Amino acid sequence: MEVKELVNDGLTIRLSFHFVKDDYADSRKKALNRFRRNADIKGFRRGMAPMALIERLYGGQALVESVNQLISDSLNNYIEEHKLTVIGEPLPVEDTEAKNDFDGGEEFDFTFDIALAPKFDLTVSAEDKIPYYTIPVNDKEKEEYKKMLFKQYSRLESCPEVKDGDFVIADMTQGERKVEGAYIATSVLSDDAKAQFVGKKTGDVMDVDVVATFPNEADRAAMLRVKKEELASTEPVWHLEVKDVKNYVDAVPGKELYDALFGPDKVHDEAEFDKAVTERMTDEFKQESDYRFMLDAREYLMNKADIKVSEDFLKRWLYQVNEGKFSKEDIDKDFPMFIKDFKWQTVEGRIMADNKLEVTKDDLNAEALKLARYQFAMYGLSNVPEEHLKGYAANIMADDKQGRRIAEKAQENVVLDFVRKTVTLDNKEISSAELRKMNQ
Repeated sequence: MEVKELVNDGLTIRLSFHFVKDDYADSRKKALNRFRRNADIKGFRRGMAPMALIERLYGGQALVESVNQLISDSLNNYIEEHKLTVIGEPLPVEDTEAKNDFDGGEEFDFTFDIALAPKFDLTVSAEDKIPYYTIPVNDKEKEEYKKMLFKQYSRLESCPEVKDGDFVIADMTQGERKVEGAYIATSVLSDDAKAQFVGKKTGDVMDVDVVATFPNEADRAAMLRVKKEELASTEPVWHLEVKDVKNYVDAVPGKELYDALFGPDKVHDEAEFDKAVTERMTDEFKQESDYRFMLDAREYLMNKADIKVSEDFLKRWLYQVNEGKFSKEDIDKDFPMFIKDFKWQTVEGRIMADNKLEVTKDDLNAEALKLARYQFAMYGLSNVPEEHLKGYAANIMADDKQGRRIAEKAQENVVLDFVRKTVTLDNKEISSAELRKMNQ
C-alpha cells in the first residue's frame, strides 16, 4: 500500500492511496469464507459449496467489501497517526473511483480530501470590550405599554350602530334557506362593501350580494356554512337582518384586569399596578438587552478568533451527508447561515473547554422553564402555576429534538454568562424603539 499527501494547505489534506492485491487478499479471503459458511445453494449442504463456485458467485462482492474496509482503515490510521482533528468525514475526490476496474483489476487508486478542524487562539479577558445596551423605563413608554395591555385584554361588547372595524352578527335568508348568527368583521371588507354596513343598527334589514361583498370564497363559504364547491350553485343575493353590533372595548384598571395580568390578589390598586408594570417592562427590556449582547458578543468573538475553514469542502460534505435532501443550489443559499453557526459553535466549544465550564442540570431546567413560560405566554397564559410549568418543562426535555435545542441554548447561556462577567461592558442607554430596530 502506498499513501501520498498530495495537498496540505492547512485547511484540507488530499491523500492518494494505491492498493495492490497483497493489501486486501487476506480480507477478501475472509469475506469469501464468510459467504461460503452462510451460502444456501441448491445441491450443496449449507457451508459446503466449492470455493470455486463461491468465488464465481460472490468474488466481486467480496473484493468491493474488502477494498472498502481497507480504505476506511487506511484513512482512520492516517488520522490517528498524524493526530488530526477533522471536520465531518473524509470525502472521495469526484471521478477518481470511476477509473478503478473491479471486474478484472488487481490494483486500485483512490483520492480523498480531509478537512482539518480550525486552529486558532482565543482568550477572553477584561481587555475585551463589548457594548451592553440598557433601556430606561420612562413615563411615556409606560403609558404606551399600559394602553397596549388595555387593548390586549379588551373584550367584545354590544354597541348602538356599526362603525368601521366593528363586528356585525346577522341572520341571513334566501327563500327557505337560513343562516343564523353569521359573523361579519367589517375591518376586512373593501371600502364599498363596508359602506353597506356602517351606520346600521340592530333590527335593520337589507339585501346583500355576498359574491361582491365577500369575494374570498373560503370566507364566504364559512359565513354561509356551506362547502366551497357548493358556492357556484348558490344565488348571490341574500336578505340580511342585523341581530347585534359589537366592538372591542379596552379593559380598564381594576381587580379583573390585575388578576388576569399578574395572578389572583397580586395587585390591588393603581399604585401597585404601576409598580408591577414597571417591573414587567424592566424584565422585557432586559431580555431585549441580553439578546442584543448575545448578537454583539458572538460577532466580536468570532471576529477575534478569525476562524478559517475550507468552505468548498463543507459544501460538498453537506451535500453528501444529506443524501440528496438538498440541491447544491439550496446549500449555497443557506451556507452563510450554516458557516456562521459552525464558527460560533467552534468558538463556544473552545471557551467551554479552555475555562472548564459545565452545563448543569439546573441550567437545563432553567432553560426548559423559560421555554415553557414563553410557549404559554404565546397563548395569553401568563400566570400558569409553577407545578404545571415544571411538568410541561419536563415533557419538553423528554422530547429528543427539543431536548437537544434546550441543551444547546443552555450551553450558549453558560458561555455568554462567563463572557459577560469577564469582559469589560461598554454600557450604553438606548430607547426601546432604537434597540428593537437594531435587533430586527
